Amino acid sequence: MQVLPAPTFVDIVDAAARLEGVAHRTPVLTSSIANERTGASIFFKCENFQRMGAFKFRGAYNAVSHFDYVQRNAGVLTYSSGNHAQAIALSARLAGIHATVIMPHDAPAAKIAGAQSCGAEVIIYDRYKEVREEIGLRLAEERGMTLIPPYDHPHVIAGQGTAVRELIEESGPLDVLFVCLGGGGLLAGCALAAAELSPGCKVIGVEPEAGNDGQQSMARGEIVHIEVPHTIADGAAATHLGLYTFPIMQRLVETVVTVTDAQLIETMRFFAQRMKMVVEPTGCLAAAALMSGVVPVEGKRVGVIVSGGNVDLSRYAQFLA
Repeated sequence: MQVLPAPTFVDIVDAAARLEGVAHRTPVLTSSIANERTGASIFFKCENFQRMGAFKFRGAYNAVSHFDYVQRNAGVLTYSSGNHAQAIALSARLAGIHATVIMPHDAPAAKIAGAQSCGAEVIIYDRYKEVREEIGLRLAEERGMTLIPPYDHPHVIAGQGTAVRELIEESGPLDVLFVCLGGGGLLAGCALAAAELSPGCKVIGVEPEAGNDGQQSMARGEIVHIEVPHTIADGAAATHLGLYTFPIMQRLVETVVTVTDAQLIETMRFFAQRMKMVVEPTGCLAAAALMSGVVPVEGKRVGVIVSGGNVDLSRYAQFLA
């Protein structure tokens, strides 16, 4: 794979220009109940209303938009538990190029169907027995396709950072920013944007308790690899951070905290009952940390990234029952 320079805020500005008129400028919503519970002024950046239902479209489209003629002819390849797969599939369709996505056998059916509906070839693998990175590298070499990983890529990181650029443009400066964490693409991009646009803002990464490789990595000062975690936050079931994402996190992220599956379900219920929104478990990570009081925010201006809303309705009903 081609080695690219680490992303900067300049790349986020460039990504915003590429996404203009293509990605949705998602709403920033508030909740008096959330404000009362936390004692803070909360601004929810609702990426569950993004194209294909998650922030992943930003990074995927930005990455594909950089393809040259040869890359466009060969097509794009990725691996993902779901949202990035759908985002690459949609971005490829918009660009008129072929996409192949490698997805785990236990990915939500709605996410597999979403990728297929955009015309992508879907290859299924067993995430507990096979290594998706190895499959992706092998297929990319065999087919001559460009591999765009779900988080550890400068153009992906820059695209994700546009979410916080929009948030701060609308809400104004923030004291604290909560961002969900899987492999770190969203967190790294958001941290870059926050550092430039709201200096002094404390950026908090939030991952599932069962998969706290990011928390361990920050504590040890090196990337920690773990087994595939068992969590309902399937979009954050990464086993390690990236070579691009981790250094940015070390430099700009205050801390990484975790939440339980039970807290995610309670937050899903809050969004459904109080804000009338469908949010997937992974999309609730940041809000769950905020609402559970893991980090004190009383009297603060707080941004929260609601990262996605792609969840099978049958499972969603079970979660809320």
